[in-house]
Amino acid sequence: MKGLLALEDGTVFEGEGFGAEATVVGEVVFNTSMTGYQEILTDPSYRGQMVAMTVSHVGNVGVNPEDVESERPQVQAFIVHEVSPVVSNWRATESLPEYLARYDIPGLSEVDTRALTRHIREQGAMKAALSTAGATADELIAMARAWEGLEGRDMVREVTCSRPYPWTQGSIRQFEPHGFQPAEKHPFHVVAYDFGIKWNILRRMVDHGCHVTVVPATTPAEEVLALSPDGVFLSNGPGDPAGLPYAAEVVAKLLETGLPIFGICLGHQILGRALGGRTYKLKFGHHGGNQPVRDQATGVVQITAQNHNYAVDPDSLDPALVEITHWNLNDGTVEGMRLKDRPVFSVQYHPEASPGPHDADYLFGRFVELMRR
Repeated sequence: MKGLLALEDGTVFEGEGFGAEATVVGEVVFNTSMTGYQEILTDPSYRGQMVAMTVSHVGNVGVNPEDVESERPQVQAFIVHEVSPVVSNWRATESLPEYLARYDIPGLSEVDTRALTRHIREQGAMKAALSTAGATADELIAMARAWEGLEGRDMVREVTCSRPYPWTQGSIRQFEPHGFQPAEKHPFHVVAYDFGIKWNILRRMVDHGCHVTVVPATTPAEEVLALSPDGVFLSNGPGDPAGLPYAAEVVAKLLETGLPIFGICLGHQILGRALGGRTYKLKFGHHGGNQPVRDQATGVVQITAQNHNYAVDPDSLDPALVEITHWNLNDGTVEGMRLKDRPVFSVQYHPEASPGPHDADYLFGRFVELMRR
């Protein structure tokens, strides 16, 4: 089936449809990861977005039930240059087109993804409409322009859990199918706010000796404290942090308790706003597994996995209270911070990788050490 992608500025890309026959609207972003498309598809941070992969060949390892970051794919649509007609991996249980079709998500292949990526880099991430169900270019352009977009919206309510639940599963055992390794001891109790949490974050918490209680994004601070946590975790998630005033208010209350707090991605941005800071939208965001970040304390440059469209404005934070700990070497944006008087820190990138490098996994150990102290 033929398919079209139309951007709000009138640019149109043609391709071949796969997955579901559908027409959708969303924000188009590009991801520079070479592998890990299944983890990308199921990352709740992509809610409301269409993801275009810059790698040229996608789908050759199929899909399996283990390499997922949530219960289902979260993207609006998936855009690739070429989708493999052959699945060749011993862990695969279905093909990428079958997987997307099962969840009514359209895919578009045979797209000039290099041209699309250059266009987004020059013009910025923009609203778009995609159809594999026969919509015309004019219809899609009108749909893209009429869509409300993501700025100021609360997308977290679409992906957060409905009730608290425990998490005890550790990381997958290498080379052993269908086996996840729980930690032998769980001395620290972490309450994790689910703003759209990736499951590998929870696995890494368990690997580092934590037992975790995941709570909905709207959980009051009083209910969290009633669970007697050793520490509180603020997760990743989709959309604009400015659309989550309730989350910033809760974090501000938790900051008064002196509990260790660790934030990742959206959690980092919410912490920044809880401290009275501002956030702003990046031109085309950071999406991929190759972002260089410098640790100010050591001078070490880590290659990191990232997925966000917003950043914290460092000039809006009180330098007497907040220390910027990490910077992005590509564009100079804030990648990490800590409080000088409390056991609280956060990073903009993803130390759990999935997919991506493991350079920053030590941050989970740092969180555990704060709880131990």
